[in-house]
Amino acid sequence: MNTETMTFVVGVDVGTGSARAGVFDLDGRMLATAKHDITLFREKGSIVEQSSTEIWRAVCRAVKEAVAHADVSPARIAGISFDATCSLVVLGANGAPLAVGPSEQAERDIVVWMDHRAVEQAERINAAGHDVLKYVGGKISPEMETPKLLWLRENRPAIFDAAWQFFDLTDFLTWRATGDLSRSTCTVTCKWTYLAHEKRWDESYFRSIGLGVLADEGFARIGQTVVEPGTALGRGLTANAAAELGLREGTPVGAGVIDAHAGGIGTVGAEGEPDANLAYVFGTSSCTMTTTREPVFVPGVWGPYFSAMVPNAWLNEGGQSFAGAAIERLLAMHPARPMRNVARTRRISRCPRCWPISPRARRTVCPTWRSSRTACISCPSFSAIARRSPIRTRARLSRDWAWKRTSTVSSRFISRAFAASATACVRSSKRRRAPVRRSRTS
Repeated sequence: MNTETMTFVVGVDVGTGSARAGVFDLDGRMLATAKHDITLFREKGSIVEQSSTEIWRAVCRAVKEAVAHADVSPARIAGISFDATCSLVVLGANGAPLAVGPSEQAERDIVVWMDHRAVEQAERINAAGHDVLKYVGGKISPEMETPKLLWLRENRPAIFDAAWQFFDLTDFLTWRATGDLSRSTCTVTCKWTYLAHEKRWDESYFRSIGLGVLADEGFARIGQTVVEPGTALGRGLTANAAAELGLREGTPVGAGVIDAHAGGIGTVGAEGEPDANLAYVFGTSSCTMTTTREPVFVPGVWGPYFSAMVPNAWLNEGGQSFAGAAIERLLAMHPARPMRNVARTRRISRCPRCWPISPRARRTVCPTWRSSRTACISCPSFSAIARRSPIRTRARLSRDWAWKRTSTVSSRFISRAFAASATACVRSSKRRRAPVRRSRTS
C-alpha cells in the first residue's frame, strides 16, 4: 500500500480500562492500533473514579504509537475524533482538575459511569416524576449525570461551586483537543436529559430536582452549544494538543459519541437500513440498541433519544452494567483457569499471593483462605478449598463478587451466575481427585 498519496483518519476509543487509537484509510481498513491502560480508583460507597490527566496522557501515547506503527506521515491525517465512556469530568478554573470524592486528590476528577454514589439522588428524582423522565424510560439511572451533579452539590458543595465545566468524557476530550466547549448531541441527550428533538434543556426539570443554579447560568457549565456527532469543532487541533498527539496543528476534530454508541453506529450501518438492524455492544457492560423513525416509549428502556446515534432517528437502548465484567469473573473462577496459567508460566500460579505449585501446596489450604476465610480463586488449591466447605464457598462467592448497588437485573444475573459457577467447581472437585502436576522448567 502506497501511503505517500493516501489520506487517513485517526479514531480514539476510551473504555473503562484503557485508551485505544487506530489509524484507518477512508475505506475503513485499519492500518495500526495502539493501547494504553488507565487506572480505576475505588472507594467505599460504590465510588469509582478516574483521572482526566492520566486519560489524556494515555490517549496521546496511543495516537503517537498508532501513527508510528502505521508508518503514516502526520500530514496525511485528515481528521481525528473520539469516543469514550459516559463518565463525568469536573474541571475548575483554567481547566484544573477538581477532586470529586473523599480522597481529596484533585487528579481524581472523574466520576466513572459505573459509580453508584448517587442512588439516593436518583430515587428522589424519580419520585418527582418530571415529564423529562419519559425520555429515559420513565426512571433515571444513578449512572446518568444529573443525579451525580446533585450528589456533588449536596455532598461536595465547594467543589460544585468551584467547577468551571462539567463534561461528559467524550466532550472533555474534544475540548482538550480543540478548546471548543461544544457538546455532542449523543452525550447530552443520552446522559444529561437534553431534549435533542426540541433542541433545548428543560429548565423546570433542573429547578425541580435542586439544580436550578445551572438553569440560572444559562447552562453554561454543562453545554450551551450542542452539535451533531462528526461536526468539525473549533479550528481543529490546537498547537499544544497537536504537539502532544504527534499530529499537525489544525487537523480537523469531529464531535464525538459515547463508546457504546460508536459501536452501535458501526453495527446498524453495516448492512441495509439502520432501523432494520439491532446493535449489541459488549465491553465491561453490555448495550442493546434499536433505531426507529418515530419515538417509541418503553418503561424501563432508555430513550427514545433523538439523533443520538443515527441522524434524525430515534434510539432506544438497554443492557447490563457488568455483563462483560461478570463473564470475565466467571472465566477467572473456572477450575481449569489456574491450570492454563500454570502451563503458560511453567513456574508458579497466576496469583502472586499463592504458594508455588508443589505437593505441599496441593495438600494445603491457600494462605488467603486461611487468613480471610475467602477462597483465592487463582490458587491451584482452589478445589481443596471448595471441598472444605461447599456451602460457605458458595455463599461467599455470590455475596462478595455480586457488585452492590448495580441495577436489580444485573445484581440477580451476577449473583446467580457466580453461585452456579461455585457449585460447578465444588462438584468438579468431588469428581476429579488427580493431583496437579508440576511443569518442568526449561
